[in-house]
Amino acid sequence: MARARLILTLLAAGWLPATWADATVPEAVRAAAAGLIPGAVPDSVAPSPIPGLFAVVYGPQLLYMSGDGRYILNGDIIDVQAMENVTETGRKQARANAVDSLDEQGMIVFAPARVSSTITVFTDVTCPYCAQLHREVAELNASGVKVRYLAFPRSGVPSPIYDQMVSVWCADDPRQALTEAKAGRQAPPKQCANPVAEHFAMGQSLGVQGTPTIILQDGTLLGGYVPQHELIKLAAQAAGG
Repeated sequence: MARARLILTLLAAGWLPATWADATVPEAVRAAAAGLIPGAVPDSVAPSPIPGLFAVVYGPQLLYMSGDGRYILNGDIIDVQAMENVTETGRKQARANAVDSLDEQGMIVFAPARVSSTITVFTDVTCPYCAQLHREVAELNASGVKVRYLAFPRSGVPSPIYDQMVSVWCADDPRQALTEAKAGRQAPPKQCANPVAEHFAMGQSLGVQGTPTIILQDGTLLGGYVPQHELIKLAAQAAGG
C-alpha cells in the first residue's frame, strides 16, 4: 500500500510519466530492474527526463538504467533550463511518503493544539545535539510545529543504545521518558512490542547517517541540528505556508 501511494504521489506531481507501466519501457530494462535487488520488486520503472535513460524506484531510492538494462547510474539529473534538480524533487516526494507510511502511533509526538506544519526527527537518546533540539520543542510547538520522533540508535540494532531506546518507547509515558533520557536520566529497562528496529531500518533506507536528522513535510532532509527560529521558517515553507 505504501509503495502504491508513493507511485501515485510521484505521478500526481508530474515527476514520473503517466506511461510508467506501458510499452515505452523496454523489456530489457524491466527484466534488469526486476532482478537488480534480490527479493525486492521495484515500485516503478519509467522513462526519465533524459531520452534512453529509465528511472527505477525502490521505496525512497531512485536509480537510472540504460535502455539495454546493462548500466546503472546513481546520480542527479539537473534541468538546466528550469534550474531544477529533478532527481531531488523525486527523492523529496519519496522520503515524505516513506516516512508517512509509518504508523504515527509508533512515534513519540509533541503536538500543539493547532498544527501549522510537521517535522519528523530521527533521534538518539545519547546525542547532545538531539538534546539541544528537544529543549526547543516547546518553542516549536508554540509556533504550530508538530514534532514527531523516530528512533535511530546510532550504534545500531542490537546495541546498548538500542535497548535504552526500546525502554523509552515501552515506557508508560514515552514522551516523559524521552525527555528524561535526553536530560541524561535513563528509562528503567522495559521490553514490549515496539517500532525501534523498524524506525532504524527506515532511517538507513533514507540515508540517515547521524542524529538529529530532520525530515520536513515536503520530504526535505536536514542533517544535523537546526536552531528553532530557522527550523520554524523552514517547516512553514515545506508545509506551503
